[in-house]
Amino acid sequence: MSVFDLLKNKVKKAEKNIQIVFPEASDSRILKAASKLSLEKVVTPVLLGNQKKIIDLIQKENLDFEDLKIANPVNYENKKAMVQSFIKARGKDIPQSEVEESLKDPNYFGTMLVEMDEADGMVSGAAHSTAATVRPALQLIHTSKGMKRVSGSFIMEKKDKKYVFADCAINLDPDSETLAEIAYQSVKTAQMIDIDPKVAFLSFSTKGSAKGEMVTKVKQAAEIFKNNHPEILADGELQFDAAFVPDVAAKKASDSPLKGQANVFIFPELQSGNISYKLAQRLGNFTAIGPILQGLRKPVNDLSRGASTQDVYNIAILTAAQVLLRNEENEA
Repeated sequence: MSVFDLLKNKVKKAEKNIQIVFPEASDSRILKAASKLSLEKVVTPVLLGNQKKIIDLIQKENLDFEDLKIANPVNYENKKAMVQSFIKARGKDIPQSEVEESLKDPNYFGTMLVEMDEADGMVSGAAHSTAATVRPALQLIHTSKGMKRVSGSFIMEKKDKKYVFADCAINLDPDSETLAEIAYQSVKTAQMIDIDPKVAFLSFSTKGSAKGEMVTKVKQAAEIFKNNHPEILADGELQFDAAFVPDVAAKKASDSPLKGQANVFIFPELQSGNISYKLAQRLGNFTAIGPILQGLRKPVNDLSRGASTQDVYNIAILTAAQVLLRNEENEA
């Protein structure tokens, strides 16, 4: 079963009315994906913009909806409450005029709908940069309890093989503590798709075969993680082959508890993570699902500007699954 089929089944089985905000409602890719999500009763789309224009576009595309919400930032009836919530969420005094100007931006407005529990999550980026999508979430939603950073992972899928790569999108040169935090966030993503996590902290060195600050950083990250989460199988520093190939692990890291069976890979910095996922995608024919934003208190995810209708549909399902995961953690 593919990752998205698995997540879709989980979301539908939960029978919760999960509402996902789409700030880019004038884009036909968004409308088509939202229609499919609505008709399949996976999520309730919340489209942002002028109601008449959106309905005209829906009719022009000959689309149907089972359930649909449209919110217009221009005449939003709870604007006063949203302004106050915005200032509170930012954690500093901001002139009302500046807040009102920010809320004209659909990404800020959509993020505030999530922050105020008017919606459960947001998907944007089909017509906006990653920065324009992520910045409002960092400023207004912030990180989950106990988290200091947001990271970006990719689920790498090929037939029945599934792995998690991180960080491949956000943190340029994370220190040891940040690497350990990224690993924990990635474990949660792995568990969401039914991976029993086995975490490898990657390096160009295996168990002291090389020296240097870069090696020490990874070794310390693995130690921090193992101390904080002893129930999760993890090890490092390891070269990729020692983390992934049992025969190599037996020779290079015979005492490693991973035994060459890692499935969550934590890269030492952004360059290697980003390069590696693209190598696996292009040379290994893996499907790269992401970037998945990890560590936010409420889920927001970013689309590529080249995203297809199917991509929008898939990322909305993934975001809905993150909503369920957050709810489960809050109830625990």
